[in-house]
Amino acid sequence: MTTEVILHYRPYESDPTQLPKIVEKAIQDFPTRPLSRFIRWFPYDGSKLPLRPKRSPPVISQEAAEDVKQYLTISEHDAKSHSYDCTVDLLEFQPCLKKQHLTSSHTLKEQTNSGNLGKQSEKGKQHNRRSWSISLPSNNCTEKVSPLSKKLQDSLKALNLHSLYRARWTIEHTICNSQTLEDIWTKLNQIIRHNELPSCNATIQRHLGQIWVFCDIMYCEYVGSLLKGRLALTGKINLFVHKYGVIFSM
Repeated sequence: MTTEVILHYRPYESDPTQLPKIVEKAIQDFPTRPLSRFIRWFPYDGSKLPLRPKRSPPVISQEAAEDVKQYLTISEHDAKSHSYDCTVDLLEFQPCLKKQHLTSSHTLKEQTNSGNLGKQSEKGKQHNRRSWSISLPSNNCTEKVSPLSKKLQDSLKALNLHSLYRARWTIEHTICNSQTLEDIWTKLNQIIRHNELPSCNATIQRHLGQIWVFCDIMYCEYVGSLLKGRLALTGKINLFVHKYGVIFSM
């Protein structure tokens, strides 16, 4: 029995001492281990099936069977007609090219891509479309946080919620006080960038016309008051907790 092996290699890697070793490793049998004897976990006497299907198997008509055979025959013919050579149209496997040309063309492509990315980033600066903003950990603003109000403490006790649960303030576009949602989002990014909101991250949901500000419940009243004051919000904002809904408003 003979084994046909097709080895593709780059022109500059044609070391005659290494290629036979690569081929030998490729045709070596995979290591196997003997399987342990199968032991049933249910009683079986050989007279009847231990498990019965709930429904009878589907009946395949003669016409359907002929269609499947015809499809398999066409698929096998197509598979045989196609070339197995996976290096077609790959420049690095062409004998007329050298490694230096490949390296220089690859470098030129990277420079072109980086130039395009730079142009895109400049356009992105003109239209600030970032959707998330995250605050860095800081101890400066946590010193100003007051204890939770009795109303909120009663709500947490009734719902059995810990003060380290994450909650979400929702800013609707209807309470922006003649400002656009993008204006509010820009101001909020500046506040978060200066670490004035403890443990906060925010996202803008443009398709919903909302801004979500996430924080720990222990800081939620401080965060809510700062949002209403600094962003000049005119209406009510709701505090939402996953699986519990709105638990507080201000």
